[in-house]
Amino acid sequence: MPAIPLDTLREVIRPGPLDPVRTRLRRELRHNSPLLGCRFDPSGRFVFAGAQDNTIQRWHVSSERKTALAGHRSWIRALAFQSEWLISGDYNGRILFWRLDADAPTPERTIDAHAGWVRALSVSPDGRLLASCGNDNLVKLWSISDGSLGRELAGHQWHVYNVAFHPSGEFLVSGDLHGVLKQWHVGRGSETRTMDCSVLFRYDPTFRADHGGIRSMAFSPDGNLLACTGITNVTNAFAGVGNPAVVLFDWRTGNRSQVLRPQANFQGTGWGVVFHPNGFIAGAGGGIGGQMWFWRPEQANSFHMVALPNNARDLSLHPDGRRLAIPFFDGAVRIYDMAPPVIG
Repeated sequence: MPAIPLDTLREVIRPGPLDPVRTRLRRELRHNSPLLGCRFDPSGRFVFAGAQDNTIQRWHVSSERKTALAGHRSWIRALAFQSEWLISGDYNGRILFWRLDADAPTPERTIDAHAGWVRALSVSPDGRLLASCGNDNLVKLWSISDGSLGRELAGHQWHVYNVAFHPSGEFLVSGDLHGVLKQWHVGRGSETRTMDCSVLFRYDPTFRADHGGIRSMAFSPDGNLLACTGITNVTNAFAGVGNPAVVLFDWRTGNRSQVLRPQANFQGTGWGVVFHPNGFIAGAGGGIGGQMWFWRPEQANSFHMVALPNNARDLSLHPDGRRLAIPFFDGAVRIYDMAPPVIG
């Protein structure tokens, strides 16, 4: 039987109804350096990944054309978007702005933002503010229009691992190495409450080391739930021996509502978490290999797991709600599809 041309296949194979249980690998995009984080841009045309060779790699999702963005002098994990801008943060404490769809992007603005690693970035819902956090225990708010510092939010005693704006835009949440979550009023720059996510932290007395932290953070679309992921049950800080978990908080009360865990035991760290508009939660992690999990918010154990070929470092949901991108230690971004194909 002769092979069916790819263009013909694209015409006759269409996605079926969304079904996380039938998630499959759709595409593999290769680079030659370990990847630390990735994001689809808001249009869904591109997927960006920060690498350990100090570059950002941009792939056009449809054509798979790859473009390297060079300008950082250290590893990059923090990625965010505002209108036409890609904003990235690195281990040297610098934030760079790029035209995300330029043929050959170069840094158009550089901010010396933190003393130490820029761990995460978040853009406010109105697109006016950029929040950053880092290893200097600080959270900072920047004007996206001119790059000026608006506020410096001090209060964390440990490295700040993640930051996210509430969908209302009124509040910002930051989470640190010890699992301390702080809520800030954006307009006043004041701390309004603290939430306890210390289940994602442990001090290892054998190695005399802290281990844990809020590795990824996401709000539900309606803003009623906050999800934080990382590692729990740590028994060896040096080797990162423990189990991934996603901690859910009720935003109204600030109380922990659920701790989500893989149904089957897995050794490693949760590195990415996203809420799907259909109400379920997806997470990805790595340690002894990699896995992706799916949960319902009211159930502690995952209802489905996808085995991954390598250590997963992050997770991003495509704007179409079907596809998930994961960056891996082996240098690949793999795109998974939750809508099975229908032939005909």
